[in-house]
Amino acid sequence: MSWIKTIDYHAAEGKLKSIYERVKGPDNKVDNVLQLHSLRPHTLQGHMTLYKSVLHHTGNTLPKWYLEALGVYVSSLNQCSYCVDHHFEGLKRLLNDDKKAAVFLKKIKEGKNTAFFGSQFDSGMAYAKKLTCDLHGMTRADFQTLLGHGFTQGEILEINQVTSYFNYVNRSVLGLGITTQGDTLGLSPSANEDPENWKHH
Repeated sequence: MSWIKTIDYHAAEGKLKSIYERVKGPDNKVDNVLQLHSLRPHTLQGHMTLYKSVLHHTGNTLPKWYLEALGVYVSSLNQCSYCVDHHFEGLKRLLNDDKKAAVFLKKIKEGKNTAFFGSQFDSGMAYAKKLTCDLHGMTRADFQTLLGHGFTQGEILEINQVTSYFNYVNRSVLGLGITTQGDTLGLSPSANEDPENWKHH
């Protein structure tokens, strides 16, 4: 399941147990990506606060499916199969079009152009790729390109934060040897109207 020691729901105590109560899914399961924080529960709290704000918050205006697609794309670029597998399930559910989702996944795994969701959304994908793979090559022109495609500055911030979040979590997963063994794929904290509700469904 991981290289690092983790503590499951049933063995957790104190602060860790109280956070697990907030993030657990069906049958008291806690995803491995969250259990990796077992030895430092305060980092799990920070992770969940960021995750809920970036992907599952009513303050976001971009479609949730698009934010998930960005996450799948960034994770694929980083070769993080854990996050690809989890968030692809979320993307399928949100798109409600398994065929379209499968074609998207096939394209990005083959390293092909993501020209798929229309020029505006594809420009956000291009920004995410450059921010992930060519960080020091970023220029003001990349920001201006997104404005030119009709994104507001707030929406650009959403794209930036989703891309940055997935680069963070991909490195957490790959750096600690986390696998999907025992996980239920695709669960997420769906109560967008309540930022304090972290329960996975």
